[in-house]
Amino acid sequence: MKSSGSRRSIRLADQILHELALMLLEEVADPRLELVSLSGCKLNADMSIALVSFTVSGDEKRRQEVLDGLNKAKGFLRSGLGRRLKMRALPELRFAHDDFLEDMVYAKPGQADS
Repeated sequence: MKSSGSRRSIRLADQILHELALMLLEEVADPRLELVSLSGCKLNADMSIALVSFTVSGDEKRRQEVLDGLNKAKGFLRSGLGRRLKMRALPELRFAHDDFLEDMVYAKPGQADS
């Protein structure tokens, strides 16, 4: 996904990330989504797709449970964003696990630089 680096898209991505984090904390009751941290949001060039990165502790099974929970709540989260952001067109939400922190912690000393 080619990212747009404009100020508007960066501000919108930050706002989407903030509102999604609040909704996960306050409104979503799915137990699969407990202790999930949203770590980033990137919008594509035409701002029609938002790729939201998340981190969660646990194994691959736990990551898949969280991804399934986020995908199931996608419609609820998008409609909540519509109410909170009051935008004419909201981006489609896509979720992906963020491996950055794990790669930094668990990578072999020579691997982290490459």
